[in-house]
Amino acid sequence: MKQYDLFINGEFVQSSAGVIREVRNPATEEVVSLVQEATIDDTRRAIQAAADAQSSWAGLPAIQRANYLTQIAARIRDNMDYLAQVISEEQGKILSMALGEVSSTADYLEYMAGWARRIEGEIIPSDRPNENIFLFRKPIGVVAGILPWNFPFFLIARKMAPALITGNTIVIKPSEETPNNAFEFAKIVAECNLPKGVFNVVSGNGATVGAELASNPQIGLITFTGSVETGTSIMKAAADNITKVSLELGGKAPAIVMDDADIDLAVRCIRLSRIGNAGQVCNCAERIYVHEAVLSEFTDKMVEAMTNTTYGDPLSGEVDMGPLINREQLSKVETIVERAVQEGATVAIGGKRAPTQKGHYFEPTVLLNCKQEMEITHKEIFGPVLPIIPFRHLEEAISMANDSSYGLTSSIYTKSLEVMMRAANELKFGETYVNRENNEAIQAFHSGWRKSGLGGDDGKHGLEEFLQWRVVYVQY
Repeated sequence: MKQYDLFINGEFVQSSAGVIREVRNPATEEVVSLVQEATIDDTRRAIQAAADAQSSWAGLPAIQRANYLTQIAARIRDNMDYLAQVISEEQGKILSMALGEVSSTADYLEYMAGWARRIEGEIIPSDRPNENIFLFRKPIGVVAGILPWNFPFFLIARKMAPALITGNTIVIKPSEETPNNAFEFAKIVAECNLPKGVFNVVSGNGATVGAELASNPQIGLITFTGSVETGTSIMKAAADNITKVSLELGGKAPAIVMDDADIDLAVRCIRLSRIGNAGQVCNCAERIYVHEAVLSEFTDKMVEAMTNTTYGDPLSGEVDMGPLINREQLSKVETIVERAVQEGATVAIGGKRAPTQKGHYFEPTVLLNCKQEMEITHKEIFGPVLPIIPFRHLEEAISMANDSSYGLTSSIYTKSLEVMMRAANELKFGETYVNRENNEAIQAFHSGWRKSGLGGDDGKHGLEEFLQWRVVYVQY
């Protein structure tokens, strides 16, 4: 059985309290690893190590920092199959999707390394003679990266790569559900001889490790991906130190299927959105608005597609969908479907736990006769459940789509340029996908409106989250 220690100041060390957590495979419910749990003192040691290393790390030319990122990316590519198996085993995503996550992680490291020669400041004209005003971009200091369990490996890179290329150091806290991949990442970091203290990993629960990272005055930026509730707690804890926060929180993405849509394309993309990672994706389509003229065709094809969806052992390479992350999540999905039925929804397929002896599986589910006022239209599901709501006019669809406390992603399927542009201008979400699946590009910008978050990730603007301005006036 695998055993993992904390990674602090370039070394693997045991918890000061000797507390160990069991990590279970959500497909089998069997223990797959034993992981050290950090204490507050352990977390503070990691933060101090990062603080001690930050000045010398920032003093390196950015291209030298980039070289470490590319080395780490290369080592990840050398170990893709093994890393994908680790992710699938602890998180439950199918092996092909885990392989995609590992590959995207290496891509992300290489992409951010490419910014080494592109981080630029400005020169501003002065009102005075013999004076120049310089604007420099400077690192913030020590970054705390707090991760979710749904894309645990990729999100290490999403937080670590821009932090390091801009001269910050980082302390990573993986989810309690999926710490194994983070320590495998740390092993690769150690093999690449990254300077001590630049990258640290401390596992443990949110009430201990997460709370310390959020409230510690040595932390300059907290970058978090997860629930609204936890994001709110982090903001409150960070407020005492006026610590900058960047939050990617929940989503309730609407997908609008117009009467002129390519129905087969819409069904293919939306189905993938609902079964990918068993629907445990914050930016995937969570509520579907279908024009009444194509409602019957769309519904029939979607029910057929979901009926043909296979699920089971995610490591087998022979299924479309794995389990939910744990028993608690399985219960949440089951409860929200039951309440939708009580409110008048009809189950076209699925609607219940899968009849398996072990594992946290929920059947691929399509719900008909859903209405805008139902709980399932507004509460994040995070499972393979697809509620369908009919509409008559575009204005009605956009109005219902915008009726949400979330604002992460949205999508629309249409052949009309006018409709596309109206959606682009009128949908109140950080991202809108037109005639394609819900999946962001690393060179774009992934950000949420309303309760879906603050700040953002990816691309030039995501990189800027990890920098602060410094102005220098020079008279000569």
